[in-house]
Amino acid sequence: QVQLVESGGGLVQAGGSLRLSCAASGGTFSNYHMAWLRQAPGKAREFVAGIGFRGSNTYYADFVKGRFTISRDNAKNMVYLQMDSLKLDDTAVYYCAADRDLFRIIERRTNFGSWGQGTQVTVSS
Repeated sequence: QVQLVESGGGLVQAGGSLRLSCAASGGTFSNYHMAWLRQAPGKAREFVAGIGFRGSNTYYADFVKGRFTISRDNAKNMVYLQMDSLKLDDTAVYYCAADRDLFRIIERRTNFGSWGQGTQVTVSS
């Protein structure tokens, strides 16, 4: 399985931007569909965005459409989440996830085969 390490989280004011990065190792990165999920305190983990293994297909949760952009660089084994127009409700731990089953992304599931350790994003007023 692929190993994942997130970075780029932090504290940002509402309306600001943040870019999360996820570095993959230990597997053939281009074989995996990738996703970002998040979990706020006291809430269930939720799907945020996903991208197919070629990078040509992307999927978003309704609550981030138009604000967040997922991308990947297969040459660098990296996946990114550009987050703009951040809201207080975006405060959560963000996780990078990978799976070879495309339907986990198409159906916006929350169970993936590989996970990173998470990175905290805090949006302040």
